[in-house]
Amino acid sequence: MDSVQTQSSTGTAPTGTAPTGTASDLRYGVRSMSAPLRRVLVRRPSVTGDFAAADWRTPDPAQLARQHEDFAALLATLGAEVEVAEPLEGLVDSVYARDPALVTGRGAILFQMTKPVRQPEAELLGVEFERAGVPVIGRLTGEAVADGGDFIWLDDRTLVIGRSYRTNEPAVAQLRALLAEEGVTVVSVDLPHATGPDHVLHLMSFISPVADDLAVVYPPLAPVSLMQSLAERGVTVVPVDDAEYLTMGCNVLAVRPRVVVLVDGNPRTRAALEAHGCETHVYDGSEVSVKGDGGPTCLTAPLWRD
Repeated sequence: MDSVQTQSSTGTAPTGTAPTGTASDLRYGVRSMSAPLRRVLVRRPSVTGDFAAADWRTPDPAQLARQHEDFAALLATLGAEVEVAEPLEGLVDSVYARDPALVTGRGAILFQMTKPVRQPEAELLGVEFERAGVPVIGRLTGEAVADGGDFIWLDDRTLVIGRSYRTNEPAVAQLRALLAEEGVTVVSVDLPHATGPDHVLHLMSFISPVADDLAVVYPPLAPVSLMQSLAERGVTVVPVDDAEYLTMGCNVLAVRPRVVVLVDGNPRTRAALEAHGCETHVYDGSEVSVKGDGGPTCLTAPLWRD
């Protein structure tokens, strides 16, 4: 695993154990969507494989690799230490490093995934977490399945899980138990059927918190209970229109509060964010994002937000 920025090495805790270092020693932990992104893991894309079977529109291999490299470099210029994992040849979805796991305040929880071709990814991502000094503290078992795109932090004590065709109730129950160990309340919301189980609809398909008091939302798909929670917390909603929902205008990565990255080609969403005081950065995602339906949040596995 490469790193875009040089950093000191960190030790790892045994799998399944809580971290033993002091808070100042640890260089991992995530319980926010918008706190400063200190470290993040990305995985280089596979340029070989059955893209059609994975529901991609066939990308140009050279541009796919170049766009991902440029995206990682952008994150580095914005202050993140970027850990770059090598590609998993033939596993074309593995470039979307968010989905196989969740990093919490104590370490990583590895998922089981619904999409058959993605099932090897979680354990392989776990290897990268351990190399980066992030302990694996748990795994989904039995019938529990989840995708990382179905998770957002409302605050450092509240995790919202979207119950979807990719994330089921056994996963919610297991994660609720695991997160209770660090004082986190898990709230689940049901996602709409939309276009059905063959199309990926994640919670983060239609909401991206970009500050404690600001979130980008496509309201037509948002559960009522979630919209009510945002209102009760005083969170301002930046609505995305129908056209820019289709071009991933809702998929916005905050590198710190109101400093955000989004796919180029969403000018109205970008202008709306800037009107709310955001500093916006865009990248060319025509191959790495648009062809596989995965924006900047999907491309990143945050390791440390502080």
